[in-house]
Amino acid sequence: MAASPAVVNLSGLARRLIRDELISEDIARKAYEEAQRRREPFVQYLVEHKVLDSRSIALAASQEFGVPLLDLSALDLSHLPVSLVDEKLITKHRALPIYKRGNRLFLAISDPTNDQALDEIRFNTGLATDAILVDEDKLAAALLKALEATNATGGAATDVTDAELENIDVSGDEETRNDDETNIDDKPVVRYVNKILVDAITKGASDIHFEPYEKSFRIRFRQDGLLSEVANPPLNIASRLVSRLKVMSRMNIAERRIPQDGRIKLKLSRSRDIDFRVNTLPTLYGEKVVLRILDSTAATVGIDNLGMDPKQKTDFMQCISKPYGMVLVTGPTGSGKTVTLYSALNILNKVDINISTVEDPVEIQVAGINQVNLNPKSGLTFAAALRAFLRQDPDIIMVGEIRDLETAEIAVKAAQTGHLVLSTLHTNDAPQSLTRLANMGVPPFNIASSVLLILAQRLARKLCIHCKQIDQIPREALLEEGFTPEEVDAGVTIYKPIGCEHCNNGYKGRIGIFQVVRVSEAMGRLIMEGGNSLDLAKQARQEGYADLRLSGLRKVKAGITSLQELNRVTKD
Repeated sequence: MAASPAVVNLSGLARRLIRDELISEDIARKAYEEAQRRREPFVQYLVEHKVLDSRSIALAASQEFGVPLLDLSALDLSHLPVSLVDEKLITKHRALPIYKRGNRLFLAISDPTNDQALDEIRFNTGLATDAILVDEDKLAAALLKALEATNATGGAATDVTDAELENIDVSGDEETRNDDETNIDDKPVVRYVNKILVDAITKGASDIHFEPYEKSFRIRFRQDGLLSEVANPPLNIASRLVSRLKVMSRMNIAERRIPQDGRIKLKLSRSRDIDFRVNTLPTLYGEKVVLRILDSTAATVGIDNLGMDPKQKTDFMQCISKPYGMVLVTGPTGSGKTVTLYSALNILNKVDINISTVEDPVEIQVAGINQVNLNPKSGLTFAAALRAFLRQDPDIIMVGEIRDLETAEIAVKAAQTGHLVLSTLHTNDAPQSLTRLANMGVPPFNIASSVLLILAQRLARKLCIHCKQIDQIPREALLEEGFTPEEVDAGVTIYKPIGCEHCNNGYKGRIGIFQVVRVSEAMGRLIMEGGNSLDLAKQARQEGYADLRLSGLRKVKAGITSLQELNRVTKD
């Protein structure tokens, strides 16, 4: 009876070894107690002190816990994703990263009962973790070799050290600063928030979501247009994380009942700093915080890299080069309209041209362009800013969005009186933009005489060049998707996403899908005759303008994106 409590305290693996009569209960108990005293893993102690060979332990563990067993000697240890995990965690838990697929990290371990290793590495990396069982002796050798290689190369280029995480320079919006509320000294939380922000930048995320729920707290990144969960910090630190973010963005940390807006400038080095737009929202279980990463390099993307077809690019360049008229970019939120407009402005930005923009808010800051932030509380609306621009001797005006008749009328007037006006609308395609202006109350004649070109766009994820595979799709299905019989009979090669260590679930980066329509005389007559969007779409097709679906099919045919992704972004 005296030995029974000790057996209960043994791990499941120890009990399995006793049951299989590989070691006695007495030896197992002594080995377990000695491993605890030495603060080293039970399996490591058994192998190092030759109590039992590592192969027998691995086979027993695999059968007991249903974990796959892998021979580490079959892997090329020089290409393991070791840099994804802090070296201290790898050493502490004897857990070796061996493969990353999408948002999952596979770890080689010798003790499948070590749940703490999986949990800590999941929290540290923001990746889902899976255990792969290996022999302890081979794991020990692999750990030594992998860590030596990491130290020799200095780690990944994007690694940020603990000291750098603590010393990242943060500045916010000085107008909302409250020095009495910035005295939060919580180094672990500071480091954790800094790491999340740096990870988001490194992974190319556009937004970060900090979300509280009744029994959990999660952090999600928006990468290539889709949200994915990256971390689940303990619920008891949720309020401290939110407070830290509010301090960084100079918000009132005592106010939790109303939404707040702020801004963070994260200075990573002397030559690199990143801006974040921050918004808080009171929810049932606390404040949700969303950070938009503002990429100042977006203006230099270049027209060639947006994804336009040659004819679309030619039409767009010719219209933005005209001295007056209106160019409209349309699409849903997050479809890349601002980047398209700033790519155009970057071309037009010359010393002899006066460019003014009004946005809500300014996301891309460009030297040489007069940029105005919308401020409705003080009376600075789109319409008010436009009126002021017209007294500022402008050549080119960019309006963040035409939302109402007043703004639309002033923009049209500016386009008719010798100014080039660029703006956005929230409609589904180019023909609907013309009818949208008419529905706002703009006279059809003014629309026909001022609008030069309408560009509708979507952003589609690009297939990873390392892992995409040919997708076998029946002929009937290809025809239903929109391919012509001639294209199908000639042989259309369609690719599908797979997923590898180079990408995110088979995709890497995004590309624009465009519908570019110049307003012709025939289209102008249709507008003045009261034609609807269906009439205008029919006329656009007759004039040879590809709609969004056709433009997307061309990119599918070229192997740039998949049919699944095209259906996601162009579905009705």
